Amino acid sequence: MKLELYFSPGSCPRVSMIALEETGASFETHLVAFMAGDHRKPEFLARNPSGKVPVLMVDGQPIVQTVAILGFLDESFPDAKLFPARSTPLARAQFLGDLVSFSADLHPIVTRIAFPQIMIDHAEGATALRAKAHEMMAFQLNRFELRLQHQPWLAGQQWSVLDAYLHWVWFRITGAGFDSAPFPHISAHYARTLERPSVQRAQAREAEAVRDLESRGLMPRPRA
Repeated sequence: MKLELYFSPGSCPRVSMIALEETGASFETHLVAFMAGDHRKPEFLARNPSGKVPVLMVDGQPIVQTVAILGFLDESFPDAKLFPARSTPLARAQFLGDLVSFSADLHPIVTRIAFPQIMIDHAEGATALRAKAHEMMAFQLNRFELRLQHQPWLAGQQWSVLDAYLHWVWFRITGAGFDSAPFPHISAHYARTLERPSVQRAQAREAEAVRDLESRGLMPRPRA
């Protein structure tokens, strides 16, 4: 099976990249430079017409959307235990609900915190949007903070892709000024994720991509 992940550093493909690293499978990465317009080029749009990353190519066939990619990897590499074992349809649905909540509930707020100017093009409005997004994110994170008071990982005693997603959310929002103080258990969770070899390897891949983009003057930066 030939696996190729299209990504941009710091963005949500990190979740899929961590999962790929957890499987132990060989895979290639392809850097998508947004400031160069790579995501709007015909060859990329042929892989994902929405012009977004991640895209996972599997023997030349694309899979888009993080949840779909994670589901494919879990089924293809069951020994990696990306999804925790769940004995009933209800428990499996509840886990999937948590995973989809990251993509549907938290992920859009991340964008509004890190890049509010994408949504609104004047400084005053962007500042107000970011402030509201901070409130919304705090509300969404409260449930995970409470859960992590009693267990090391979001699904219990075993790491899962939920932890990769929370890792990325926390990395992105704290890097954009989100106040971490009210969330000590999530902060500790993030520190635990940094100890995983899969996360370290994904970060090394991203660091190489950042150096490439910076050498070409194509590394975007969050701004107020």
